[in-house]
Amino acid sequence: MTKNIAILGSTGSIGTQALEVIDENPDLFSVEILTANDNAELLIKQAIKYQPNIVVIANKDKYKGVKEALASHQIKVYAGSSAIEQVASTANIDMVLSALVGFSGLKPTINALRSGVPIALANKEALVVAGDLIIELALAEKTPIIPIDSEHSAIFQCLQGEHLNPIEKIILTASGGPFRGKNLKFLETVTAQQALNHPIWVNMGKKVTIDSASLMNKGLEAIEAKWLFNLEPSQIEVVVHPQSIIHSMVQFADGSLKAQMGLPDMRLPIQYALGYPKRLKNSFPRFNFAENRALSFEPVDVAVFRNLQLAFDAMKKGGNIPCALNAANEIAVAAFLNDKIKFTDIPTIIEKTIEKIFFIEKPTLDDLLETDKQVREMECGFEV
Repeated sequence: MTKNIAILGSTGSIGTQALEVIDENPDLFSVEILTANDNAELLIKQAIKYQPNIVVIANKDKYKGVKEALASHQIKVYAGSSAIEQVASTANIDMVLSALVGFSGLKPTINALRSGVPIALANKEALVVAGDLIIELALAEKTPIIPIDSEHSAIFQCLQGEHLNPIEKIILTASGGPFRGKNLKFLETVTAQQALNHPIWVNMGKKVTIDSASLMNKGLEAIEAKWLFNLEPSQIEVVVHPQSIIHSMVQFADGSLKAQMGLPDMRLPIQYALGYPKRLKNSFPRFNFAENRALSFEPVDVAVFRNLQLAFDAMKKGGNIPCALNAANEIAVAAFLNDKIKFTDIPTIIEKTIEKIFFIEKPTLDDLLETDKQVREMECGFEV
C-alpha cells in the first residue's frame, strides 16, 4: 500500500526536496495534492509529472494559466489561500506535509490536524504562533505531528524508545550562519546578498536563510521545541556547531547524551517523517568520519545576535507575544531583503513592535489572528 501525500508548499525548498524523496521511493508514496503560493510554472511541471488529484495556486491571478495548462489532465485546480486551508483536510490523504513558510501555514495546519491525518511539519511558525492550541488539538484528535526541521527531527529520533526517561535538557545545534564570529560593527553594513550566502545549508529559501543568518531561525526552533517536546525554556540550550553534522542532542536525567548525526541534507529528515516508523533506503551521500575528523562547538553571542535572546524572552513571556515576534520578524526580513532597512535593524524592529502589543496570556485563535494583523498594520514598524 502506498501513502497518499499532500504537499502544502510543493514549489519551495522543502516541497521540492520532498518530491525528490518520493522519486526515490515511487512504490511507497504517491502525490495526492500539490499547492504553491506564486510559482505557477513549477507547480504546472510538478502536476504533469506526479498527476495529483488536486493542485492549488494561492495567487488567484495565476489560476487561469494553471487551469489551462492542466486542462488535458484529470487534475482538479483551485486557487486562493482559503483553498489551501480546505484541501489540507481532504479525504484520501495518508499524510500532510506542511512546507508552507511563515504565518500562512497556521490555518492549514489546524485543518489538517482536525482531519486526524498525521502531519509532517516543516512550518515551524505554526507552533511558534499557536503552540498551545495546536498541541491541545493534536492530543484531542490523536493526530501525530512528526517534525521535519533537522533539529527537531534529530530530537524526535533520539527520543525513540525513551518515553519512560525524563529529559534533562535538549541542545539545539546552529551552524552560526554566514556571520559566525562577526561583531556588530561588521553586521551594520552587510547586504542581503551576503546574508543569503549560507556556508552549509543551501536552497532553504530566502526567508529561512535570512533567519539563519540572524539566528532568529534558532529562536523559532527553540519555541517550536518547547511545544513539540513539552519542555520548559530552561531545558533548551543552543550551541554553535559549524560543521552541522550533529543536528541536535538530548541530555537525560543521568547525564547521558544522545545525538543524531548525518550530512546537512534536508532530504534525510523529510524521508524519516514520510516513512516513519520505518527507515527507508536511499542513494543519498553518506558521512565519512575519516574525511571529517573535527567536530567543534562554541557558545552563541546573544549580544551580537539579539534575535535569539528576543525569541527566548518571547517564549518565557508566552501568550500572544511569540505571535507578535513572528509577525514582526517576517515584516523586518522582507524589508531587509528589499533594501529598506539594515540587517541590524531587524532585532530593533522586533523589540519595538513587541513593546506595543497588548499582552494576552491565554489567547484564542481569533486573538492570535488579530495580533498578527495588528503587527502587520503598524505604520511605525520601520522607525528604527
